[in-house]
Amino acid sequence: MNGASGPASAAARLWLAAAATGVLATVATLAFHAAIRVIEFLSTATDSGLVAAARELSPGHRFLVSSVGAILAGLVLQGGGRWAARGASGSAHIDYIDAAREGRVALNDRTTLVRSFSSLISVGTGASIGREGPMVQLAAWLATWVGRIFPMPASDRSVLLACGIAAGIGSAYHAPIAGMVFVLELALGFLPKRSVVPVLVATGTSSGLLSWWTGPLPLYTMPSMPLVSTNLGMAVLEGALGGVLGWLFLRLLEVSRGAFRGIRSATVRLALGGVLVGSISVAVPEVWGNGYSVVSQILREDSAWSWVALILAAKFAATILSAGSGAIGGVFTPTLFLGAASGHVLSHLAAMVDPAVSGDPRAVAVIGMAATLAAVTHAPLMAMVMVLEMTSQFSLTIPVMLACGVAFAISTRFGALPLYGNPIEGRAA
Repeated sequence: MNGASGPASAAARLWLAAAATGVLATVATLAFHAAIRVIEFLSTATDSGLVAAARELSPGHRFLVSSVGAILAGLVLQGGGRWAARGASGSAHIDYIDAAREGRVALNDRTTLVRSFSSLISVGTGASIGREGPMVQLAAWLATWVGRIFPMPASDRSVLLACGIAAGIGSAYHAPIAGMVFVLELALGFLPKRSVVPVLVATGTSSGLLSWWTGPLPLYTMPSMPLVSTNLGMAVLEGALGGVLGWLFLRLLEVSRGAFRGIRSATVRLALGGVLVGSISVAVPEVWGNGYSVVSQILREDSAWSWVALILAAKFAATILSAGSGAIGGVFTPTLFLGAASGHVLSHLAAMVDPAVSGDPRAVAVIGMAATLAAVTHAPLMAMVMVLEMTSQFSLTIPVMLACGVAFAISTRFGALPLYGNPIEGRAA
């Protein structure tokens, strides 16, 4: 009896810890959102959202907010880095993906807090980066604390780290299935049998709690797109464009990071990035933030393609500069922005040639989001599932699949290193 009850008790304890991890992932997401709104209000005196605030501010004010915010974020990162180094306890790994791949069961506490605070300042003052990456980092870090509190072996604590990543992705993007696929395709490259139930429990708990708190809506709300709103030829074309765009983004991001790496001071690096992004925002205020509100506008209404093309070029440059300078934040959502904008523009240009084959710009924008994400991450399955979940446009599954396949083939063919590395590619090599 004891032999049978022991494993069952350990499994029940792991499942309970996974549920607690899901709750904490949702709390981290909501708390980070609230903290960003505070920073936004302090820097812009409005709580209408970053892009709306940027449009209301004068060009000089936009430049000042971006520049001063970057300096403050750099000071936090540089000064806090020294404090974190003094408190290091042997766990130097701060990136949740690297930690999961290497089987680590802890993330550096001080470094996580410093980078999260620096990210809050960067994101809240208009840096062209995503807020979701730090949210997932916090969720993963809280998961490691659950593993410290619950008595369990190191192998189960590593399972909890995977639970934190999946729950963080699920709650940040309103995409619980994508959270699990992210762990499968990017964080681990596989999903051990013992991890399946805990990861499902964690993502289900976090997404269910978030749905209860905010309402059962996808991240991007838009009119339903029937399959006939586009054709497979446009999907192939957008897949090719997304593949080239993703490959170019990865290459230029690598160049930008290399250029900024020559500046030893984190404060100066981030300040320079902030000044450059602030300069772009003087002419194009829509480059502020992760691009969520502009993507939502593209998906809901038929915007002028020339306006979208301008923002696409400006956002591409701003994201390269923000991320390259070392500002703490993700590029997932900016990548979705690039895909949505490229699909929208492509559809309008195709309509000038042959209106019969161009497709609905909103449908092609959804296809572009998935294709560009697949090209940047080299994770086509995750990209496909995530975008379909975020937009709730499952009728576009076939063209999205086709576009992701084409984009992935192009991006990998030209040798660009994926955003997070790829454990599956590493084993295949």
